[in-house]
Amino acid sequence: MRSLRVWSLYASYFPARLHRSEPLPPTRKYIFGYHPHGIISHGAFAAFATEALGFSRLFPGITNTLLTLDSNFRIPFYRDYALAMGLASVSRESCENLLTKGGADGEGMGRAITIVIGGARESLDAQPHSIRLVLKRRKGFVKLAIRTGADLVPVLAFGENELYEQVRSDQHPIIHKFQMLIKQTMGFTIPLFHARGVFNYDVGLMPYRRPLNIVVGRPIRVVQQQDRDKIDDAYVDELHARYVRELQRLWEEWRDVFAMERTSKLEIVA
Repeated sequence: MRSLRVWSLYASYFPARLHRSEPLPPTRKYIFGYHPHGIISHGAFAAFATEALGFSRLFPGITNTLLTLDSNFRIPFYRDYALAMGLASVSRESCENLLTKGGADGEGMGRAITIVIGGARESLDAQPHSIRLVLKRRKGFVKLAIRTGADLVPVLAFGENELYEQVRSDQHPIIHKFQMLIKQTMGFTIPLFHARGVFNYDVGLMPYRRPLNIVVGRPIRVVQQQDRDKIDDAYVDELHARYVRELQRLWEEWRDVFAMERTSKLEIVA
């Protein structure tokens, strides 16, 4: 399913490209943190759920799994489609199973998972020509990396926020409060967005044809500590700070190549 020809056509629509900062040895395990969420995370799907952008060629020996909401696996037929694509739940149990079982040594070596760190909250900040990341208080993925011994790999997608236009939450506070209420009660949110149609460029739900460039950063080595009670908060904060610095390095290195129409710098909020 990951290698079907249709995914190459899907990726060429934008077009989408996958870039790596350096090779990743298959003798480690990894957590790819994808940023930003955008409206629907088209780049994450193209790069990490399919072979359309050549993931196995760029990272040979690494078996990757894109994670999505656990609720998606309770929908008949869609659940089977997601499993056939190799997707899995983003629940803690699922993450730990993927990174501690199977692989070259039976303990997860050579395995990787991709998490869209900002989640539903970040989709409300998906405005063209800017990147606002919900990351300051998101440290669960760092603790997961420590428990499983997986290295952290930041991923920055240039163009993800340009695929749709949406109502600005700061200009419509009542709508924003309603969206946050939906998120708190149901676990997901509903951005008010539009793009183009099949036969017009003015209104519709198809994404705009705008370039997507997904850049994979350098891995951040993690020392494993399986006992949750012995995980040092200072070490969590240190890894989180290094992760943020690598994201900022990606932005500084590639902004003049892939974000020439930017209206603001990379922002890390909430």
